[in-house]
Amino acid sequence: MTYSESGVNIDKEEKAIKEILSNLKYHRKGIGKPLGGHYAGLIDFGQYALVLCTDGVGSKVKIASSIKKWNTIGIDCIAMNVNDAICVGAEPLAFVDYLAIDDPLPKITKQIGEGLSKGAEISNISIIGGETASLPDIINGFDLAGTCLGYVKKDCIITGEKIIPGDIIIGLKSSGIHSNGYSLVRKIIEDSKISYMDIFPDSLFENEKIGDILLTPTQIYVKEIIELIKKINVHGLAHITGGGLKNFLRLNNKVKYIINTPFEPQPIFKFLQKQGNIDDKEMYKTFNMGMGFSIIINKNDVDESIKTLQKYSNVDVKIVGRIEKGRGVSSPNLGLKF
Repeated sequence: MTYSESGVNIDKEEKAIKEILSNLKYHRKGIGKPLGGHYAGLIDFGQYALVLCTDGVGSKVKIASSIKKWNTIGIDCIAMNVNDAICVGAEPLAFVDYLAIDDPLPKITKQIGEGLSKGAEISNISIIGGETASLPDIINGFDLAGTCLGYVKKDCIITGEKIIPGDIIIGLKSSGIHSNGYSLVRKIIEDSKISYMDIFPDSLFENEKIGDILLTPTQIYVKEIIELIKKINVHGLAHITGGGLKNFLRLNNKVKYIINTPFEPQPIFKFLQKQGNIDDKEMYKTFNMGMGFSIIINKNDVDESIKTLQKYSNVDVKIVGRIEKGRGVSSPNLGLKF
């Protein structure tokens, strides 16, 4: 089974995005252009750059509705945005959300609000507004998305341009699937005639349901990354989202990223791979496979970086690879090239 067979064609999506961008030619005088292909756009604001990014939870919300548990997807919505904002070295400040729903039931919106509040607390940001649209003629269920505002001093912007051969790649473990690839996840589960209420066979917790594991909130990496860039001249930051290991190419496509000691994927990934009969390459270009965020630094800064990350992070931290001459992303131990 592939991501395309589940209804999401990444190559087609990239072409569609290029068509949108081809018409976005107007820029207000004195305003910096956004970084095409990067995780967030930047706007000139004196000695600072304002940072904007937008993202949603995607079809993960359908699983939430299937098991009637909506109190974590707000965390996902915040996480997917703030994790993108920090990729340019920005500190997230504020957030606005957009909820499009067919029937605005209070029991659903209350739980969504709980998650948004928790995500904002973890990220140390303010939710300053939003919009709820009742669209029964357009929406079947609901969609949750949002936009994050951040800021960074212009001389501290991190773009990936400083990445050079010899640099080291440090990885931060994910909490699970996060919020990408859920069209494929749902197709695997539903085609296998498995229920989201079934007990997961490899759970560390007794009687943990498949649906609960699939709704594990996206890890938020704001605190540890903000602390790290205060101390270290970081060369690149990558949020590992849809596209898996190919996300590194968003930073600098003129070097080669070697991932030789990847994280061991959580049991949920192995379960989905087996149920869907999916090959390794498809898994690693669709899911994060255990690594939710990566930092690229000079080899001389490794010890201090790991020490700082371990102090402020609640997830595993380790060296996962290095930068070499060439182009692309490869994982020799897995036999993968992108």
